[in-house]
Amino acid sequence: MTQITKIILLLLTTIILQACDSNGSSPGIENSGGPPAVENREAVQAAAGNGEIIQGLAPILAGDHRSAENKARDKYRHPVETLGFFGLQPDTAVVEIWPGGGWYTEIIAPYVREKGKFIAAGFDPESEIEFIRQGAARYQAKLAEHPELYDRVEQAILMPPDKLNFVPPESVDLILTFRSIHNWLPRGNEDEILAAMFKALKPGGVLGVVEHRGIPSVAQDPEAKTGYVNQQYAIDLIEKAGFMLNGSSEINANPADTKDHPEGVWTLPPTLRLKEQGKDTYLGIGESDRFTLRFIKPDD
Repeated sequence: MTQITKIILLLLTTIILQACDSNGSSPGIENSGGPPAVENREAVQAAAGNGEIIQGLAPILAGDHRSAENKARDKYRHPVETLGFFGLQPDTAVVEIWPGGGWYTEIIAPYVREKGKFIAAGFDPESEIEFIRQGAARYQAKLAEHPELYDRVEQAILMPPDKLNFVPPESVDLILTFRSIHNWLPRGNEDEILAAMFKALKPGGVLGVVEHRGIPSVAQDPEAKTGYVNQQYAIDLIEKAGFMLNGSSEINANPADTKDHPEGVWTLPPTLRLKEQGKDTYLGIGESDRFTLRFIKPDD
């Protein structure tokens, strides 16, 4: 049995077990906020029923271009199930918003390289703000490490208020944003960014959102200083931009996350902002509880 075959079987086993354990919500997440979650089975079947995405992603997930640290995060981020839920296909024209260190880029870009298109809508390398320039430079350096995988990545700038037209209008099938809303809120540019994404999507296109999930009984901090965002708050924000909620899943839920950590989500791995203080406890909790939402741009 080859290593890739083993990985495919492991992915299938994990997905099936998640389907068996799921009844649409995760223990301890009953008060997650927002509408009742679509059963995990929908996300699981989206991936499990699509052998192409499993077989296509298995060698990518196992690839040498991914660090051991990034591979270790698969168990928290569930890339196969998440991308299956969002409907990613090899021929998808997909945008990743603010790709950060490129964790998802190193999975998606090789997957759509031959038949689809991957566009990274990221930071401005000529920004007046140093950390933004540095972030853009780090991402560029990552792409340069493996031109055989990333040579067809298209880079665009998404930096409000002036640089919002990152692709031609109605030109992409799928837009993905992973843990970005909490970065928009303190800057007050969430409406501009969502409007730009709505403009970019084809009618019927999908917006996939993953974010650290806050406690619904606690009012949303408008600046999201802890990194947590209430699920219903996010839904209202995104629907205000014209999107329609099409599904939600618990594939990235973590019932062990109490969301009361002294340094917010950054208390937990992988950041572990408190360093050695309480490290074993926070490693035991794992990465944050997250909501996973799928929206569509209406055809009308």
